[in-house]
Amino acid sequence: MEPLPRVQTTEAARALVAELRVRHGEILFYQSHGCCAGSAPMCFGTAELALSTGDRLLGRLDGAADGVPVYASESQCEYLAGLAMTLDVAPGDTGSFGLEDGSGRHFVAHFRLWTDAELGRLAPIEPVRL
Repeated sequence: MEPLPRVQTTEAARALVAELRVRHGEILFYQSHGCCAGSAPMCFGTAELALSTGDRLLGRLDGAADGVPVYASESQCEYLAGLAMTLDVAPGDTGSFGLEDGSGRHFVAHFRLWTDAELGRLAPIEPVRL
């Protein structure tokens, strides 16, 4: 049985990701851990963000082996381990540093708890390979 991907996408997110890949080449997401509503998935070119040994690969979009990677800090991954993440798109610019800024759209993450049955089937969270 295939492991469940930790990060799913909506159709709108897949469309914006495809646009950004055409425009910018290889991209990645970093799930920030801000205060209150400040947590947001940030999209960067792979050369624009220096990952560290304190970061983890939460997963790849929709679990595809060649999917866009989604990273977070180790402490954020500990929090997210019990949550299913769905990457979506909302209208409006946020003034962030993400590649989507200026497009009139921005990425958002929706979360839900994994069921007990799902918890045993999750893809592992992996350390970053520098």
